[in-house]
Amino acid sequence: MSKMSWSSSTWSRRPRIWKPTLKTPGIGIANLASAHPQPGLKINQDRLLDAIHTTSRWGQGLRWGKGESNTGVSRLALSDSDKDARDWFVHTTKSLGCHVKVDAMGNIFAVRPGRRSRELLPTCAGSHLDTQPTGGRYDGILGVCAGLEMLKVLHEEHIETDFPVGVVNWTNIPPGPGPDPLELAEVALYSEEGARFPISMVASGVWAGEISLERAHNLKEVGNGRRTMKQELDRIGYLGPINASYQDMPLGWHTISVYGQDCHTGTTDFANRADALLTAAKLILHSHNMAARKDTLASTGIIRVEPGSTNTVPGRAQFSLDIRAGDDNTLMNLEEQLKQDFYKIAEGTSVDGMNDSGVTGRPCSAEWTLDAPSSAVQFDSNCIDCVRQSAEGLLGQDSLQDMISGAGGHLLESEPLCG
Repeated sequence: MSKMSWSSSTWSRRPRIWKPTLKTPGIGIANLASAHPQPGLKINQDRLLDAIHTTSRWGQGLRWGKGESNTGVSRLALSDSDKDARDWFVHTTKSLGCHVKVDAMGNIFAVRPGRRSRELLPTCAGSHLDTQPTGGRYDGILGVCAGLEMLKVLHEEHIETDFPVGVVNWTNIPPGPGPDPLELAEVALYSEEGARFPISMVASGVWAGEISLERAHNLKEVGNGRRTMKQELDRIGYLGPINASYQDMPLGWHTISVYGQDCHTGTTDFANRADALLTAAKLILHSHNMAARKDTLASTGIIRVEPGSTNTVPGRAQFSLDIRAGDDNTLMNLEEQLKQDFYKIAEGTSVDGMNDSGVTGRPCSAEWTLDAPSSAVQFDSNCIDCVRQSAEGLLGQDSLQDMISGAGGHLLESEPLCG
């Protein structure tokens, strides 16, 4: 039997010290405290899966098997297929009696009124419907569809809650492979899975007051795109009139640049090369080795090389570095150690076996840029206990396992305001 799992915290990507506090106005787990359990309420699994597969029609991705549902999803933020999914979300939530509002970042808030809606803030579930270029059917999509299924159960059982409840569809999903490293003078971050516009969790970041609306609206597509977020929000009809802020609608990535010297592959021997790509490869391997020793994670998803010619030794290389750990101190130690080591390895110094084999050429230099800071988030113990009890009731205690969620998400931005 497969094990039911849930997250008790998220991996830290880059340390940032904060102490979460309960704040109002905001959407928070405190709303759950006075809820009265409703025995016998269960979701309709087939209906939930049907909703997930229905959304996969918009932006169908690569096929990986012969089954009808054996395809991924390629639904980039604010694309035509994203508009289709958004329209479906709005239609579905309105049919369930929700009041739907869209803010200036295209975040969609669907709230089902409660008996005390005028005096109490809503409790919301949700995630994102946009995907990576080669995304799957569940990342983000499950979070939205699970929230919708909750609304459907309440609707068909004619249950009126004291507190308003709802579902949020955030714009521009969490961690993608990284920015276009060749445009880092203008672009600092890559979207959650912000696969199209360059800031991770940008919409929830604006909502939380971490990112200015002007900056977010002026972000251009990665990969030499010319369209801005504001232009695309307006084009698909989701540039909402409401200010993107928790006050109006309550509710570590790095880039490493290596600089060497271009030269001809046929006329320059190894000893006289300052090979930026070879140096970058050593740095990536070293980050993997160091992370493995510390029981952490280090990953590279993007490499850019200049000038990009078959018979030219690269003079410049840039790569994304995603490092994660279960707590901030471990991550900080790993980050600082890698920084020190990267500079030495680039200069040709032997560090942990790097530069000990082959021919060490002329020195290169390395530059480390912080793209997206993100500290570990500890989930509320009441929420974890609620999930644990539900899972135990369905599968039994022997089928449960605590896990740390290695993925980031819009919670990282909204959690300090939601309590």
